[in-house]
Amino acid sequence: MTPDSILELVSAVVQTGVLALLVIRRVNRTLPLFFSYVIWLLLLQGVNLSLSRFLSAPHVYERVFLTVSIIDSAFMFCVLVELSMSVLKPIRSSLPRWTFLLIGGLLALAFMLVWPFAKPPGIDKWNPASQHIMQLDVTNSVLWIVFFLALAGLSQLLSIGWRDRELQIATGLGFFSLVSLSVTLLHMNQGAANPDQYHLLDQLVTGSYIVSMVYWVVSFTQKVPERREFTPQMQNFLLALAGQARSTRVAMTGSAEFKKEKIAD
Repeated sequence: MTPDSILELVSAVVQTGVLALLVIRRVNRTLPLFFSYVIWLLLLQGVNLSLSRFLSAPHVYERVFLTVSIIDSAFMFCVLVELSMSVLKPIRSSLPRWTFLLIGGLLALAFMLVWPFAKPPGIDKWNPASQHIMQLDVTNSVLWIVFFLALAGLSQLLSIGWRDRELQIATGLGFFSLVSLSVTLLHMNQGAANPDQYHLLDQLVTGSYIVSMVYWVVSFTQKVPERREFTPQMQNFLLALAGQARSTRVAMTGSAEFKKEKIAD
């Protein structure tokens, strides 16, 4: 077997192990979107192999892969929202029902802020489809890295630790995203002048993905400790932020209704 075949086989086996543990530990019930995303990643591996083998025309392959990348980005966005809501579990009952929309809006804003800068040097020479694929990949990597750093940095205030599922998931995806982003930048700076070195870096990305999966296997075999309450400072801050957002929403709704009544008069 070739090194690529071995990596693909190991990746598929480890992903299957992660899925099994998610079911055993009932994480599929508490984090259904993440569970579905791991299934999607396993299917995506087969899709990538099929595309590379059966689609010979480069422009067709790029268009199909762009569609797959958009779906993957939307999936990752939903997982980020789900993890954020899971982190807020201790005070979720005190938050308004539309909190997930606020979190989604903030993440969407972060995505739009990163998107214009997610252009490595030399990307302008590529065709539009390849540019969008690269921008999606870089933007998603940056968001996951920032999300992981935010959770790790605020872990004391959020009362979460390395044994909590949210931080474990963010750590695995954050590590993979960091390696993927680093390799992407190296590819763009070095080009394809040395095919062997170029391919070795691609194998490094696959290896980092396997490492993340192995980390999840080890982490998910452990029981999750009972979730602690937020610190009073963080709890007051989040509730005040939700209250301010609610007041703003009510004010905007009232203003819109006032304008409609004025126009009707």
